[in-house]
Amino acid sequence: MRVTDMPAGDRPRERLWELGAEALADRELLALLLGSGRRGWDAVELAGELIAAHGGLRGLARADPHALVALPGMGPAKAVRVAAAFHLARRVANVGGTERRRVAATADLAAVAAPLLRGLRHERVIVVVCDASGAVLRTARLTEGATDRSLIPVRDVLALVLASGGASFGVAHNHPTGDPTPSAPDHQATTRLREAAAVVGLRFLDHVVVTDGAWRRVTDGP
Repeated sequence: MRVTDMPAGDRPRERLWELGAEALADRELLALLLGSGRRGWDAVELAGELIAAHGGLRGLARADPHALVALPGMGPAKAVRVAAAFHLARRVANVGGTERRRVAATADLAAVAAPLLRGLRHERVIVVVCDASGAVLRTARLTEGATDRSLIPVRDVLALVLASGGASFGVAHNHPTGDPTPSAPDHQATTRLREAAAVVGLRFLDHVVVTDGAWRRVTDGP
C-alpha cells in the first residue's frame, strides 16, 4: 500500500502539513521517505519494521544502503533515500557550527568534532585547526581507517595545520565499537603530536576519542 492510499486522516504527509513534524512518530516520518510499503503492508508498517530490524534509529542511521535492501519491500531507491536523509542530517549538524566556535576546553573539541565522527562504522581522524585564541578556523578529515585501529600520521597533521594558518590544533577520532577507552596507540599518538607541535611552534590543544554516545580524553603515552 502506498502512503497516498491510506485514509486521509492517517497519512503522515497530511498530518505533518497540518500539525507539524513533531506530531509524527519516527516510523511515520520514515514512511514519508519510503513512499510505499510492500504487499500487505503500508509504508508506516514497513518503516516500523525497518527501524526494528536495525535496533532503532541510531542503528538505522549507521546502516549501509546495501544492508537496508535485505528487508523485503526495501529496494535500492528506498535504501538510498533513507541513507541520504541521515547523511544530510549529519551534515546539517556541522554546517555553520564551527566558524566562530572556540576551543577553550577538551569538551569544546569533542563538541566540534563529534558531528563528523558519529554514526560511522570505520575509524576517521578529524583535525580541528584554531587560531591563537582558540577560535576554530577549519575542521578537516585527515584519514579514513579500519574498524580496529587509529591512523594518525603526525607529519600530515602538522602540515595541515600550518597550511591552514593555524596556531593551535586538536585531534579527534572515533571508535566504531562504541567503547571510548583510548588504546595504547592512541596514547602514543598523543605524545607524538604534543612533542611535534612544540618543535614547530604550534600549540597542541588535546586529543579525544568520540563514540555515538560519549567521548573521552586521550592522555600522553608512557
